[in-house]
Amino acid sequence: MELADGVYALELTMEREEGTAAFHPVAVETPRGPLLVDVGLPGQTDQLASALAEHGLDLADVRAVVLTHHDGDHAGCLASACERADDPVVYAHEAAAPYVDGREFPIKSDPDGDRYEPVPIDVELQDGVTFRTKAGPMRAVFTPGHAPGHLAFHLPEAEVLLAADALRGENGELVGPAEHFTPDMAEATRSVGRLAELETAVRTTHCYHGGTVDAGTPEIESIHESLAAEHSR
Repeated sequence: MELADGVYALELTMEREEGTAAFHPVAVETPRGPLLVDVGLPGQTDQLASALAEHGLDLADVRAVVLTHHDGDHAGCLASACERADDPVVYAHEAAAPYVDGREFPIKSDPDGDRYEPVPIDVELQDGVTFRTKAGPMRAVFTPGHAPGHLAFHLPEAEVLLAADALRGENGELVGPAEHFTPDMAEATRSVGRLAELETAVRTTHCYHGGTVDAGTPEIESIHESLAAEHSR
């Protein structure tokens, strides 16, 4: 699905006991080549390459990978994807970097279990950093709570929000973050508030879980109001 000019919603899947789970990274065309926003779980690199090919893109041509945060379903196949993409530049928020590069253990993983292969972060991002894309500027929005250093990305000219896990799609509706997987709901609630207050209105919201939802600023405002009533501190 094309969210805006040169902005493509991808879909990766895995089978679980309760059914098929879907994940939705994004490919963005830039002047220097394709950029990926998140990459999926360990073992999903072939799926990622196939999803890119559906939009005429080649994983080998990817020049940058931007992680919204360090959770394994977003960063798990980073090492493999980087090998296939011929050493792209890897970006993540400065607070997420230690978990990706191996200095810290992923906070939602079993400390007695394995972790995904660490990868160095080439550029540590902060709030407001902007990438040039075919669809216009893509600006990082610091949205912690679900994970340290969580980032969403706003394309104001396209009126599109890449919400990552700050918001979810559920049965075609936009909803708040998954509480079970969000260590700090009060912080996550404030982050939803930041998304509701973006200077340029959002019309389309793409979520890593739930995919693209035809919902924007008014719905985000309503979700924030509901969350704030329960989680503000």
